[in-house]
Amino acid sequence: MLPWSKKQTGDYYEQQACRHLTSCGLKVLEKNARFRYGEIDLIMMDGNCIVFVEVKFRKRNNYGVAAGAISRKKRERLYAAAEIWLGKQGRNSIHTEFRFDAITFDGDVNSINWIKNFAIEGF
Repeated sequence: MLPWSKKQTGDYYEQQACRHLTSCGLKVLEKNARFRYGEIDLIMMDGNCIVFVEVKFRKRNNYGVAAGAISRKKRERLYAAAEIWLGKQGRNSIHTEFRFDAITFDGDVNSINWIKNFAIEGF
């Protein structure tokens, strides 16, 4: 079997993250929402709260854990993309309950880590 491309690896871990979140009761609203400022891997609903999910995988932790790969610039892009998505839904960030979660994998699919409501404000 040939090694997976980055896209195939990313798609696989996004599917695993989605399965995990749906098994925890969240509902899928959209996958891979692409905007000028970036992409939101998963958009889910947790009760009345919209959840924007970033999925990260690191095969090895030579350069840090997967969660460490969510840089300030990435968080800025996520927030901008979320604002656009909310606007397209006729909502805004002032009157809508939402949060940013991360699902990270360090090494393999069994190392799933769900980080709820990771910091966006102040980047």
